[in-house]
Amino acid sequence: MKTTIKKRTYQAVYRLLNYITPLNTDCGALCGAACCTSDEEDMIIYLLPGEEKLFTRKEEWLNWDFDYAEDYDFPESWHGKVYYVHCKTAPSCPREMRPLQCRFFPLAPHLTEEGVLRLIRYPGDLPYACPLLEPDARLEPRFVKAVHTVWKHLIRDPLIYDLVEYDSSDRNEEELDFVY
Repeated sequence: MKTTIKKRTYQAVYRLLNYITPLNTDCGALCGAACCTSDEEDMIIYLLPGEEKLFTRKEEWLNWDFDYAEDYDFPESWHGKVYYVHCKTAPSCPREMRPLQCRFFPLAPHLTEEGVLRLIRYPGDLPYACPLLEPDARLEPRFVKAVHTVWKHLIRDPLIYDLVEYDSSDRNEEELDFVY
């Protein structure tokens, strides 16, 4: 898949989100790092188009795999390989190399019916309980704002826009927990 996002842009996004986290403390301490240590196959993280450029695919701490977008639930504009990673050394993976899905969690982008980018708490089912998904969980405002800023830039890429639009179209806005 050909993306318009350059490697240096992803590097800048990683730097921005290196030290801004959902809480002022390690949220993994609340749940025993459930998201990092789950053995569920569903917990494999897919990379956004072009994000794989940040890795050599020889990292000893990562398992790599790929599927073809056409064979799975991705937008029609997605063709070719979608890379998946799973940390082999969790919860001690190199924090500065966490994929974007890990850095954004528990937030997800959502395009409203009017086309406005909003952030919601991750709406999917998980094989573990995450305290950050509770409606009364207070997230760091700096984190929320940084994630929103990053998504505003990322959706300028047509493939990523299509993904956010595709995911948003399956949601009932009345059931969402809007954060920003």
